Amino acid sequence: MSYRAPVNDILFTLDEIAVLDGLKKSGDFPDLSTDLVTAILTEAGKYANEVLAPLNRSGDVQGCTLTDGEVTTPDGFKAAYAQFVEGGWQGLQFPEEFGGMGLPKALGTAVLEMMQSANMAFSLGPMLTFSAIEALIAHGSDEQKALYLPKLITGEWSSTMQLTEPGAGSDVGLLRTKAEPNGDGSWSITGQKIFITWGEHDCAENIIHPVLARTPGGPDGVKGISLFLIPKFLPDAEGNPGERNAIKAIGLEHKMGIHGSPTCTMEMSGAKGWLIGPEFGGIACMFTMMNSARLAVGVQGVGIAERAYQQALAYAKDRRQGRAPDIDEPAPHAIIDHPDVRRMLATMKAKIEAARAICLHCATSADEAEHEPDAEDRAFAKRREELLTPIAKAWSTDVGVEVTSLGVQIHGGMGFIEETGAAQHYRDARIAPIYEGTNGIQAIDLVGRKLAMAGGAPIRELLTDIRQTVEDCQTSSNPDLPEIGARLAKGADALEKAAKWLMKPGRDRADSLTGATEFLKLAGDVTGGWLLAIGAVAGQRRLKEGEGDPDFAEGRIDIARFYAETTLTAAPALVDSIRLGADFLPEDEALESR
Repeated sequence: MSYRAPVNDILFTLDEIAVLDGLKKSGDFPDLSTDLVTAILTEAGKYANEVLAPLNRSGDVQGCTLTDGEVTTPDGFKAAYAQFVEGGWQGLQFPEEFGGMGLPKALGTAVLEMMQSANMAFSLGPMLTFSAIEALIAHGSDEQKALYLPKLITGEWSSTMQLTEPGAGSDVGLLRTKAEPNGDGSWSITGQKIFITWGEHDCAENIIHPVLARTPGGPDGVKGISLFLIPKFLPDAEGNPGERNAIKAIGLEHKMGIHGSPTCTMEMSGAKGWLIGPEFGGIACMFTMMNSARLAVGVQGVGIAERAYQQALAYAKDRRQGRAPDIDEPAPHAIIDHPDVRRMLATMKAKIEAARAICLHCATSADEAEHEPDAEDRAFAKRREELLTPIAKAWSTDVGVEVTSLGVQIHGGMGFIEETGAAQHYRDARIAPIYEGTNGIQAIDLVGRKLAMAGGAPIRELLTDIRQTVEDCQTSSNPDLPEIGARLAKGADALEKAAKWLMKPGRDRADSLTGATEFLKLAGDVTGGWLLAIGAVAGQRRLKEGEGDPDFAEGRIDIARFYAETTLTAAPALVDSIRLGADFLPEDEALESR
C-alpha cells in the first residue's frame, strides 16, 4: 500500500493547535506565512510519497552490507539521499547565516514526520544530523561552525551520535573511550562504540562523529566526560574531504527492524578529533543532542503509526469477511463495517492525532523559547518545552508500538505475513521506545526533574491551560464539546492529584519511581486529550464560520470525543497505580519461574 503524507492533518495541527502563526510576532521569521507552510509541506509530501515510500519495503528486505569497513545501503537510498540534499530539507529549520532556510523548528518537525512515515530506516540518518547541527550551533567554536555547519546543513555531510559502549548502555558514566592531547589543539581518540545509527554509509561524502570520551586526569563518572568531533575524512585546506581518519565500522547489527538503517559497531584507533565545548563539558553538549533527538524520536512514533494506520484503513475497506450489523447489502461485508475493527481504527487515528499534537506543541514551544521577544514568555515556553520533551518522546513512541500492533491485528493472519508489510511497521516501531533514553528513563526524568523544576511551575501552567480549554468546551453550542470538556476536567483532576502526590516533600524516591512510567502515561493521555479538545473547539469554529471542509471539521470533533470517551475516562484509574509505592513490588523470589 502506498503512503500519502497527511498534509491537511498536519496543517491543521500546526495552525490550530501548535499555533505556528504566533511566531510571526517575534520578527525572526519574516517569510513565514500559511501559503509558504502549505507549499513546503506539499513539496515535502511529494518527496516522501514518491521517493522515500517506494524504498521502504525493498530497503527492509535487502538491508545493508559491510565489506572492509565500508557500508553499502539498500538500492535507491543513495539516489534518494542526493534528492534530499538537492531539496535542501536538512537545513529547513537552521539559521540562514550557515546556509539554512531560517524557518521554525516546528515546521522542520512536521516535515520530519512525513519522512519518518515514508521510510523510517532512511530518515534516521538525517534525524541524527539535525541533532549534531544543534550541538555545534550551541557549543561549537567559530572555526568548527564555519568549517562543518554549511556542509551539514546542506546534507552533503552527515553526522552520527556516538555515546553507547559495550557494558555502559544508557549509563554513559561507565564509558571507557579515551582521548589524549596531540599538543596542537587536536586529540587522539581510541575506543569502541556500539549501536551507532548510520555510523558508516555510502550516501554522504563525509560523516562527522560526535564522540564522548575521557581525557587524562579527569574525574570518574559523567563529570570526566568530554565531547569530541571526529570526521571520517579530515577536511583539507579547502574544507573538502581529505585524508581518511582512523575511525571505521567493524560490525553491522542484525536487527529486529529498520533493516535499511546501518547500525554499526565503530572502532577508533587514535582517530584525530577536536573538542566540542570545554573539556569535561561533554554531558551538557550531549544533552543538547539528546533533547533534539528525543523530540525527533517521538515524531518517529507518530510517523510509523501514521504509515501503519493508512495501510490498515485501506485493507479494512478492501477486505470482505463475515456479516456486519446494520448493513443491507449481501455478505461478506468489508471488515471496516465491523464495530470492533472500526473501534481499532478510531483508536489508531485518535492516538496518532494526539501524539502529533504533543510533538508539534513541544516543537513550537522550543521555537518560542528561543524567539519570543519578551523574557517571561521565553521562560514560560522553555518550561513547557522541558516538560513536554520526555512526554513527546515516550508517549508518542508507545503510541507507535500500540498503533502498529493494531495494524497487524486488523490485517489478521495476513498481518503476520511479511509480504503485506504490516509486520515491518511493527518491527520498525519497536526500537523507538528504547533508543535516545529508554521510555523508563524519560519517566524518571519527568518525575525526578521536570515536575519539581521552577517549584512545580511547568505542571501548574499546563493544568491552567487545560482548564481554560475545559471552559471553552463547556460554553460551546456544539453538544459534543461539553462532554469532551467534562472528561478532560476529570483527566486534569487526576493529573493534578498524581503530580501533588509525587511532589510531596519527603516522598521516598523509590515510591516515586515505581509510579513514574504510569505517571508519564497519564500526563500523555491528558495532554493529548487537551490538545485534541483544542482541535475540536477549532473545528466547531470552522463549522460556525463556514471555513474549509465541513466534513474535516466534524471529523476533528468526532476524534476528540472518541478519545475523551475511551482514553480520558481511564485517567482517574491511573492515580491509584501511580501511588502504589515500592513496597508493593514483588520480591525476587516471587519473580522466579519454578
